[in-house]
Amino acid sequence: MATPPLDAFAGRRDQMFPVLGEDDIARAARFGTPRNYAAGEYLFRAGEPGPGMFIVLRGLVSIQQRDGLGHVVPVVREGAGAFLAEVGQLSGASSLVDGVAEEPVQALLVPPAQLRALITAEADLGERIIRALILRRVALIERGAAGAVLIGDAQAPHLARLENFLRRNGQPYHVLAPHDDASACALARQYANRPHEVLAVCPDGSILVDPEEHELARGLGLMNAQEQDQLFDVAIVGAGPAGLATAVYAASEGLTVVALDCRAYGGQAGASARIENYLGFPTGISGQALAGRAYVQAQKFGARILVPAQVAALECTAGATPALRLVDGRRLRARAVVIASGARYNRPDARNLPAFEGRGVWYWASPIEARLCHGEHVVLVGGGNSAGQAAVFLAAHAARVTMLVRGAGLAATMSRYLIDRIEAAANITVLPRQELSELEGDEAGHLAWVTWRDRDSGESTRCPVRNLFLFIGASPETAFLAGCDMVLDRAGFVVTGGSGRGELESSLPGVFAVGDVRAGSTKRVGAAIGEGAAVVAALHRFLEASAEKAAR
Repeated sequence: MATPPLDAFAGRRDQMFPVLGEDDIARAARFGTPRNYAAGEYLFRAGEPGPGMFIVLRGLVSIQQRDGLGHVVPVVREGAGAFLAEVGQLSGASSLVDGVAEEPVQALLVPPAQLRALITAEADLGERIIRALILRRVALIERGAAGAVLIGDAQAPHLARLENFLRRNGQPYHVLAPHDDASACALARQYANRPHEVLAVCPDGSILVDPEEHELARGLGLMNAQEQDQLFDVAIVGAGPAGLATAVYAASEGLTVVALDCRAYGGQAGASARIENYLGFPTGISGQALAGRAYVQAQKFGARILVPAQVAALECTAGATPALRLVDGRRLRARAVVIASGARYNRPDARNLPAFEGRGVWYWASPIEARLCHGEHVVLVGGGNSAGQAAVFLAAHAARVTMLVRGAGLAATMSRYLIDRIEAAANITVLPRQELSELEGDEAGHLAWVTWRDRDSGESTRCPVRNLFLFIGASPETAFLAGCDMVLDRAGFVVTGGSGRGELESSLPGVFAVGDVRAGSTKRVGAAIGEGAAVVAALHRFLEASAEKAAR
């Protein structure tokens, strides 16, 4: 398999694979347990739950990437003073690589909980460790030789959907066309009598045929199906900017925290190609990068993050501890709940739209979609900042981008810097006062034609288009609150404040709302993060008052 060598990361190799000195090892020793391994013995295996971080005291360990098709790619050989882990070991996630003792090895094993304690207690050492763990995950993703193997045509819509899921969750994977690899070809022949778009091969060798996202997550060990008997201080519904900010600040202040998201961390912001007006990033940052840093930061402080995990209902019986019931039947109990579930993408009232979702209709623009529309004409619907960011991003890949805007222009809904960039792009055309009306497909069921209508003249335009991007806002994700008798506004957003309650507390005691799901909130990443930080003070006050009440 052709994979980028580690020399591609040579500029940061010393940061990726630092060697610990005697003083560093002595400081880390109180967090670990000595272990011995014979030559040929595995310290950890790809696809199996990782035991934590190893610090090599003596001997030599070979790190190699191995996928479910049996491909093995050497990564690095590590000796005394090296530490073996990547960012997944902060939470005890499944290992992405094999670690094999080339000779007798003595090592110090630091389990996930102790690894987090080490990083927090030893600030300087912890900084070096956390930087290395993150860079190693980035390298694994870039090399694309670990994790899932997706076998299918590069233009297959289901392949794009699975790639997006893995990319947004920071999981390495690689794609093989059946004719590009002998093992992939042989496997495709085995399933030739079963129509499919994608075969997903997990690191343990199991094969999934056109899996849904939760099925792939289960096969990769991403889903934590264990019962959570612990009574948490705070349960957070949603892992977008507001939810992750709440998790970081609450966990860093000693609260026990669990956060859940049904698809991926980062929320809608995670799909933004570039955020350029967020404080402290003058050159901009992708939503995925910003969310990924917050995700690691929350785990560093001990927050438990379950992704994917979907909440079916909030159980809020008067006088009882709140509980979240998941779609798989599990229950999570917490003294307080923060609703940060954000919003779901709005769908225009266009004929045949549902038939082409994931088959040419997209609600985000990432490098995966950019690959699908390289050199083509694409249509984008929307006039807000998310639409502007997507248009500018896609213009660098597509031959032409046509923006359909319901209003008279962009000035009322989009930041000036994005308008200027759109006006400067020769291949972006903005059509005001237009609305999507109908979609048509080809014989294979993929999007082929898009029709839109002029809102003033009623004239229709039918255009051959294979990829359509929709950025027309979102509606609050509050269906799971249906049985709670919680006060929502007419649009379904959670009403907070009033009647002696704090600004971020809902009508139910101990249940708070932050970010886009809250009525009256400013729909911006910075505002969502600010509310996530601010709600922690309110959580402390509520938990302290509850403890005093229980003590009386």
